[in-house]
Amino acid sequence: MVRGGAAGFAQQIQVGVHQLSADEPIESGGKDTGPSPYDLLLAALGSCTSMTIGLYARRKNWPLQQVVVSLWHSKIHATDCAECETKEGRIDRIEREIQLIGPLTNEQRSKLMEMADKCPVHRTLTSEINIRTKGKPGPSSEQS
Repeated sequence: MVRGGAAGFAQQIQVGVHQLSADEPIESGGKDTGPSPYDLLLAALGSCTSMTIGLYARRKNWPLQQVVVSLWHSKIHATDCAECETKEGRIDRIEREIQLIGPLTNEQRSKLMEMADKCPVHRTLTSEINIRTKGKPGPSSEQS
């Protein structure tokens, strides 16, 4: 569940027993009390990527010691993207850099890099997404 006041951007996030927060940076009108929504999206992709690579390496008993995933989000003009289907307007671009630490062979490194695209969050972000929104009645502060 996500809850926020109408006066600013700060949000309180409840995920099971975990408490998180989100906000916008000061230069975007927020108070920077938490990561931005796009930062949280990148964190989801980065953590899923690292978990997927680590799981595969453990199953293969490969000497992977650590995975470091760095991500950046930007908006680009569709005309600047040769591999994109969309040819007009602006599109979202996520750049992902993966560092595999450990005494791995070139073949192992190559296979682990392939596994990055198999993480469930990556698959969700690159597939068709259908979001359904419905309203829920809430308490009103209007007085009759």
